[in-house]
Amino acid sequence: MTDLLLFVPACFALNLAFGPNNLLAMTHGAQRGVKFACAAGSARLIVFVPMIAASALGLGVLLAASATVFTAVKLVGAAYLVWLGVKLLRSAPDADAARSAAGLTVRAGFRREAFAAASNPKAVLIFAAFFPQFVDTGAYWQSYATLGAIFLALEAVAMLVYAAAGRFAAAYAASRLHWFQRASGGGMILFGLLLLFSRQPGRAAA
Repeated sequence: MTDLLLFVPACFALNLAFGPNNLLAMTHGAQRGVKFACAAGSARLIVFVPMIAASALGLGVLLAASATVFTAVKLVGAAYLVWLGVKLLRSAPDADAARSAAGLTVRAGFRREAFAAASNPKAVLIFAAFFPQFVDTGAYWQSYATLGAIFLALEAVAMLVYAAAGRFAAAYAASRLHWFQRASGGGMILFGLLLLFSRQPGRAAA
């Protein structure tokens, strides 16, 4: 019980951290509303399930130890985030932006969220480095599953918070949606560059 009392607030802080997926939830919320953002955001929850399972099996250790695997995943993730950011930056202004956003399908939003989650090596490393601190080794699999379920529930709450924030912002600046999209695009590019230049855990420069 004590471990969970520590795990829940620490975990929720990670869920609320401003990253690519939460920025997407905010962008989708501004463009199409909270319901759309949550439907698209369900992709990240689906992607996180096998990531958590992989971490439980020890594959997170492989990602942390292998420079080649880490770099490959990092490059793909960085390239995707920069591409998505450029696409948002090039979005049409004002009324055209609103029409473009209206044409965004749930499937497209789902793909965005899924790829952003799957191509970020930091996600599986969080599961591999953070979860073990709270795992009951006497009931390893049950404990890992419980922690994973709590993480996913809190992730859904964080997604809702960001989606609502995006919708709230758009409601007070509906005629300036293109500026919001440009800010989101700049944020995506920034996250891509930060990911590109991030170091593999345990291999920081001396």
